[in-house]
Amino acid sequence: MFVIVSFVVLFSAVLLLSTVKSKSRCPTGTEYPPGPKGLPLLGSLLDIPPFHSWLQFFTWSKKYGPLYQISIAGQSHIILSTQKIADELLRERGTLYSSRDQLPMAAVLVSDNLRPLFLPYNDVWRRGRKVMHNLTMVSAATSYQPIQEQESLRALRDLIDVPEKYETWFERYAGGLMMRIAFGKMVVTGEEKVLKRILRVVHTVERVASPGAYLVDIVRSLMYLPKFLAPFKREARKLHAEELDLFRGLQNDVRKSKDGGENFTSKFLDGQEKSGLSDDEGAYVVGTLFEAGAGTTSAALMSFLLAMIVHPDVMRKLQEEVDTCVGTERMPTFDDMGKLPRVRAVVKETLRWRPVTAGGVPHQLVKDDTYELDGKKYFLKAGSNVHANQWAIHRDPSLYPDPEKFIPERWLEPKWPTFKEPLNVYPNLQNYSAFGFGRRICPGMNIAERSLTILVARIAWACEVRGTDGWDYSGYRYTKGFNVQPEKFPLRLNTREGRKMIVEKEYESVWPELLTRAEK
Repeated sequence: MFVIVSFVVLFSAVLLLSTVKSKSRCPTGTEYPPGPKGLPLLGSLLDIPPFHSWLQFFTWSKKYGPLYQISIAGQSHIILSTQKIADELLRERGTLYSSRDQLPMAAVLVSDNLRPLFLPYNDVWRRGRKVMHNLTMVSAATSYQPIQEQESLRALRDLIDVPEKYETWFERYAGGLMMRIAFGKMVVTGEEKVLKRILRVVHTVERVASPGAYLVDIVRSLMYLPKFLAPFKREARKLHAEELDLFRGLQNDVRKSKDGGENFTSKFLDGQEKSGLSDDEGAYVVGTLFEAGAGTTSAALMSFLLAMIVHPDVMRKLQEEVDTCVGTERMPTFDDMGKLPRVRAVVKETLRWRPVTAGGVPHQLVKDDTYELDGKKYFLKAGSNVHANQWAIHRDPSLYPDPEKFIPERWLEPKWPTFKEPLNVYPNLQNYSAFGFGRRICPGMNIAERSLTILVARIAWACEVRGTDGWDYSGYRYTKGFNVQPEKFPLRLNTREGRKMIVEKEYESVWPELLTRAEK
């Protein structure tokens, strides 16, 4: 009883102190950004839903403007709702805005301060980021295209054969692709234990990093609880042990193996001494790249299918472009991408319409700053978490007119604010806000772009996608979590005339030999 009473007193004192500090006086000539007042001590905590918080943030932006501030249990959160403001703060002032708040559960306990996604802006993060850049820059990403063509062929073939298992095929496509690129391991059935384990880690990270998933992320003083009173600590210890054992095991497999060819892990090991990273740090660098490439790619592909059901006219135009480019006798390849701007536009519009990381990953401001907006000079306090709300940014009507509509032409025609040319280069996903901002932009962007465009082009070439009668495909019905995907929906998928035979013939010329080698 004494321990519990002492904790309650400590919690109340810490919360009161945090609230008082967050209300400290701002410099002369400045003011705090507008925002909901909230309740004493708790702030806006009770006004934020336990999932899809970006929808509430978007609603508040309509009332308080594109930059506003909320308090959650004494912690300041600054919400950005336009790309202009996000670019000016997170990109142009990257030195101030590139850190991360250390989430007790996801960053400290589960990741043991090893996962680059959650690290503050420190030397370990910078060394890891340099390794990530070298592994995923454009020249490196291009070298993985043969693997992406092979894996997209297998995914397409299985999608045609059993379309109702699209979630399984897309997850195996993204996971199998990243297993080969990251660890040199071929996924044969999709039921491999190691693939199941690493995908479980991906989904666990998405769950534990979801806003409000754990009370300790809001009430930081809970970290002082002894383990016997803190079940979240026992859970975190188990989760960390599982993922570290997995990541290090995969790393050791590559260290011992001579058959995996060149991959992320082998490249890291070759340059480990120069990188200055330990085995654990390097294992999490590669593991994080797997996480970034697997979960987000499969989720975006599911949203693509959903979009094509809701907008059959878009699919029809997509098919016309692909047919004009490659004809009916062969599938699209990466050599065709410069002639397929609509394919690239549909991918980009899918990520705008239904962003995977819809709330963005918050940055942390490390030094007091100011920002002028509409004649007012707002004071942005050091230690604030700064959220670039992708859901709102991608619905800014000044940049995206008719934002709720799925319009690939906004990337293709001069009348739209987002148009860029030449169309053999644009649209593309370089520095696209769907991948984050500034120094924290997703390092796997180049690989993700290629994984998405090749499979989208091939699905358009080979398939007709329709919905089923009696199912409501409208609205926003997405899973809960840090990254989200559509809740499972029914579909009808038919092969376009003559295409199934070509897909099967191509598959038989490539995959039996790959699977035989993998099983040896």
